Amino acid sequence: MPALSEPRELFLEELGDIYYAEKTIEKMLGTLAREASDEELAAGFEEHRAQTREQIENVERVFEALGSRPKAKQCPGIDGIKEEHDEFMSEHSGTPAELCDLFLTGAASRTEHYEIAAYTGLVGMARALGERESASLLQENLRQEKETLKAVEAVAKRLAKSATPRGSRRSGNGSAGGR
Repeated sequence: MPALSEPRELFLEELGDIYYAEKTIEKMLGTLAREASDEELAAGFEEHRAQTREQIENVERVFEALGSRPKAKQCPGIDGIKEEHDEFMSEHSGTPAELCDLFLTGAASRTEHYEIAAYTGLVGMARALGERESASLLQENLRQEKETLKAVEAVAKRLAKSATPRGSRRSGNGSAGGR
């Protein structure tokens, strides 16, 4: 692959990375919704799937605003998160549904953190390049990812509380700085 020579090329490269990531995530969300036993978690995955389709359209619009065709670039970060999910689910097929749901919230949280980091960088690059429309579209995706992370964290907290046996709960205010 040729060396990059200007910031715009790097921006397009990073845009291709998040495009691939969003398309991969969109495919995975249907599987996650089917795997989830918790109704709120499953509904959240389905809702985020529809939102992810909008995010894909926003990324495509950014490519178009730059006069470029949308081109996905393999994203090892998302591939790793997907592989971790697939491995866990196949290795722990007899795991109680509540623990699988907790794992799924963790996988979703890792994915959202990845996307938030990617969009934060893309928004900064778009602004630096003077691409206001692109920055606005990417900022909208970033806002949605942050909202999704908050929702996932709330479900994870609820699931963790209900999955913890009463006898092993710690006393105190419960703020151990965890996930």
